[in-house]
Formats: sequence, structure tokens, C-alpha cells
Amino acid sequence: MSEQPEAPQIISFSRLLDRAMRILTQRDHSREELKRKLQQSAQRAAWMQQKKPEIITDEQMEKVLNWCQENGWLNDDRFTERFIQSRSRRGYGPQRIRMELTQKGIGREEVDLALEATEIDWTACAADLAERKFGLPLPTEWKEKAKVQRYLQSKGFMMEDIQAVFRNFND
Repeated sequence: MSEQPEAPQIISFSRLLDRAMRILTQRDHSREELKRKLQQSAQRAAWMQQKKPEIITDEQMEKVLNWCQENGWLNDDRFTERFIQSRSRRGYGPQRIRMELTQKGIGREEVDLALEATEIDWTACAADLAERKFGLPLPTEWKEKAKVQRYLQSKGFMMEDIQAVFRNFND
């Protein structure tokens, strides 16, 4: 007798909701990020058990995502605000944060509005980062200045904020 391979099953609402809740208890996620993680978790669970992955229908996914949103577990605006605050504290500028948020499924307009709404002084953030990395006084020689500028650009700061760091420093 040969064994029949197990047919993939459609995941139940409660099981998918349980996975969503476990993911959301760790930290805030965007709607698209949670959707991607739920799909990955089904594949990972199947791989671990050496079974075919459970099928997540679009209707089930939307039902779970909507439930999480209606009950306050999932909120893209809150996620965006917290993400901006967190990344700015870690020394990242608005361009880098904008790119990361769009990768996480937040729309361009929402990102722009959230960045405008924050009261973060990007010039001060860039100056603090340059001071921590290169010390005071900041270099005045062109070659060393370019090194600081490249570093701040790689962290996602706008050129006008970087130039303002050197203007403010020279005063």
C-alpha cells in the first residue's frame, strides 16, 4: 500500500487570528507586513511539520486583518508614527525612514504626512549623529567634510540638513 500525500487544508479563522495576535504582541506591524508574515508563518509551520502548507484564502486573510484593525490591534497610522520615532532615535534620517516605510506597505502620501506631522528636528539629529561618530570639532578640511557628508547621506539625511550642520557649526 502506498501512502496518499495529505491534501492541503484551508486554515480556520481562529487559527489565523491566533497567529496574527502572536505576531502583533511582539510589536506594531503595518497591514501589509502582517499579511506577509501570516503567509510566511503558514509556510514555515508546514515546513517544520513536513506537510503541505495550509491554504490561506484572500477572504480569510481580509477577515482577520479587518478584525485586528477594528479591535485596535492593527493601525497603520500608529505604526508609522512609532516607526518614525524609533528609527530617528537610532540615527536614521527622513529619506531612509521613508524608504523603509514604503517597503513595509505604507503609502507614499501617508509617509509624507506622518513625516510632516513629526516634530523632529532633522538637522539636530544629523548634528548629534555627526558629533557621536566624528567628535567635536567637526572637520573643516574638504576631504574630511565629504566623509561626514557621505556618512550622513548613507543614514538617510537630506543634503540641506547636512549642509545646515556645517553652517551651524561654523557660527
